[in-house]
Amino acid sequence: MKSIHILLLLSLVAGFTLSSFGQSTTAFEFLRNESSARVAALGGSFMMAGDDPNTIFYNPAGITSLSSTKLSVGFMKHLLDINAGFISYGMELKDIGMIGAGIKYINYGEFKRTGEEGQDLGKFGAGDFAFILNYGTQLFEYLNYGVNAKFIYSSIDQIRSSGVAVDFGLAYAVVPNRFHIGASITNLGTQIDPYYTTREKLPLEVAVGASVYPEHLPAVLYIDFHKLTDSEKKFINHFKQFSIGVEFLASPDFQLRVGYNNERRQELELGQSAGMAGFSVGGGFFKDIYCVDYAYTSLGKIGAMHRINIGFRLE
Repeated sequence: MKSIHILLLLSLVAGFTLSSFGQSTTAFEFLRNESSARVAALGGSFMMAGDDPNTIFYNPAGITSLSSTKLSVGFMKHLLDINAGFISYGMELKDIGMIGAGIKYINYGEFKRTGEEGQDLGKFGAGDFAFILNYGTQLFEYLNYGVNAKFIYSSIDQIRSSGVAVDFGLAYAVVPNRFHIGASITNLGTQIDPYYTTREKLPLEVAVGASVYPEHLPAVLYIDFHKLTDSEKKFINHFKQFSIGVEFLASPDFQLRVGYNNERRQELELGQSAGMAGFSVGGGFFKDIYCVDYAYTSLGKIGAMHRINIGFRLE
């Protein structure tokens, strides 16, 4: 069993060296999308968030932080006619470890089909879907690991594509209940069936993150560095794609969240100003066995997005 643990650890480390920090055009980009309202409110800083089944979408080792069996369901109305949603679940298997499962989907709506001369040929749709199975447990004291197996499906009209991937993650309590760090490599896989004849790479991503629990302050600070495999001219530029989030426990039943995503702000900067692009705010309300999360994400001059999801504690 120890040899399996070591093999998983080596697989994660090896992923950090893949492609020499290079990425070309990829398929299934929807896998990068933020899932839950809690994630969005924290600006995407979710690598080391705890006690949430949605951590499997960011760091498979996060499943080990669950305090009980939990289910989370969410929906997002995107810009235009785009709808997206997710469902995630996590539980403990005695003497085995933690297991989880998740689904992410996005529906791009309907599009008008026209002929060469502009004639109306009806409509067609497009959408993406991913199904994830997760397992996590302790590797060494204060060090947990997790792994995901992932099936991916995409369709554009009559054109189909599918793929498989695995994710690896680590979570380490440097100072228990005070300072935790983690790392993950996600979407390490391949297309089974390409859209046409050429197979594209998946959106391989390496990310690292940390969570800080200040003493005598009811808050948690999260910071993540994303897309560390993307090609950059200067090494230091890899660290410009970061996000920061703060979660305040305003009362036993309510959390206030604020976040900032530097990559999103840079991408949405139009003209001389990006407005409030990159900033987000939200909250979580807890009552008995359920919780409700909400997030408002600013897209600057383009507009904003609202997300909401509901979570349940099943035991």
